Amino acid sequence: MNDIKKNNLVKCRILVIDDEPIVGLSCERILSLEKKYEIRIETNPQQGLKEALTDNYDLILLDIVMPDLDGMEILKRIKALGISSEVVIITGYATIQTAIEAIKHGAADYVSKPFTPDELKIIIEKVIKHSALMKENIALRKELHMHQGFEGIIGKTPNMEKIFSIIKRVATTNGTVIITGESGTGKELIAKAIHRLSLRNDKPFIACDCSALAPTLLESELFGHVKGSFTGAIATKKGLFEIADKGTLFLDEVSNISLETQSKLLRVLETYEIKKVGDIIERKIDIRLIVATNKNLLKMIKEGSFREDLFYRLQVVPIHIPPLRERKEDILRLALIFLERFRKKNKTTVKNFAPETIKLMDNYYWPGNVRELKNLVERLAILCDSEIIEPAHLPYEFKDQQFRDFIHKLPQKWNEFKELKQQIQENAVREIEKRFLIEALQRSGGNVSNAAEDVGMQRTNFHQLLKMYKISSKDFA
Repeated sequence: MNDIKKNNLVKCRILVIDDEPIVGLSCERILSLEKKYEIRIETNPQQGLKEALTDNYDLILLDIVMPDLDGMEILKRIKALGISSEVVIITGYATIQTAIEAIKHGAADYVSKPFTPDELKIIIEKVIKHSALMKENIALRKELHMHQGFEGIIGKTPNMEKIFSIIKRVATTNGTVIITGESGTGKELIAKAIHRLSLRNDKPFIACDCSALAPTLLESELFGHVKGSFTGAIATKKGLFEIADKGTLFLDEVSNISLETQSKLLRVLETYEIKKVGDIIERKIDIRLIVATNKNLLKMIKEGSFREDLFYRLQVVPIHIPPLRERKEDILRLALIFLERFRKKNKTTVKNFAPETIKLMDNYYWPGNVRELKNLVERLAILCDSEIIEPAHLPYEFKDQQFRDFIHKLPQKWNEFKELKQQIQENAVREIEKRFLIEALQRSGGNVSNAAEDVGMQRTNFHQLLKMYKISSKDFA
């Protein structure tokens, strides 16, 4: 796209194709006042198509009804050849059917004649803004194809760059690392990155979720046991410390370890020796220990559920991963990576996110962090039946502001919770009711009487609901 620079201002190039000279002149007069547009007018459809195919324009205003070559045919040819210009249809036949047909063939929007200066400017600005965001989205996708992040971890925010710097410095040492952060932030990814960059990268990386096992089973899992040491111990078994010898052992959710096992873990860190359950012999081990937790260990120390001496033994190199809501710049990057992955995996047609969808995702609280984002994108990649993921495809909680406001600060009292539940249900019903009315008007072409009859309502009741939701039937005529 060739941008025109004049007086240090980058101008947006607009081509107007309309056989009525007065329409082109009106567009030029309205848009030239903005001093940010470069306008070219073509009244001959054939010449207009030829000019459009140069791909030198950011936006094309295209009349739908012209002699010899109509706008719909020009639109089809433009899109078939991959011209990057956005197209806004100009029509004197402002029906929903015409607009839908044009949008199906790639038009960004439409404006109906006669139009006011404000109507034209609002549509042009909206389409150009949308186009800029989509181009940025595509550019970001290309960047992500070339650079898949630091050791597979996507993050461009300053706090993530700081984490990458710490990883690089600590990886080649044997220092114990404690990774903190909310559930779903990617603590195991960080642990794996440290292992891959370490001198132990050709040795095992063993991970253990300490919350998944009962205390007695966890001790046996970590340290191993000898035959006959307890009921069911029918053979001697190596523990994860032994299996991870010369490599890295990652203990996730270390806060769930019982106080008794904590004392044994502390001894291992002091001596680097382990003793199997039921054994009397201690064995030397050589491991790099990385632990992670989503709990506040200092608070647990005060409550007496975590050993202070163990905490300071683990806290050699702390790494805190920020929640996704504190690294908004990474949301789209991550979403695009996940979308590409699941799109290929499931062989679906979905390719991108609409700007409005991105805005809703940016404003969401993400209580499940990156894991929640990944699961959402996989669901969208499977269920979305169009190339662009629109806001309508997102779950309800992304679109309801009140739900977003309360999801991370739920009420503490049952009566408060019931009140919140009722408010959210009412909001959901209002949203559905509003869409019900709009779709009825769309089917009837804006005729209130026909719409009311179609859905089986009294006209007065239907009209009253339109008034309550501030819906104008003229918008659908």
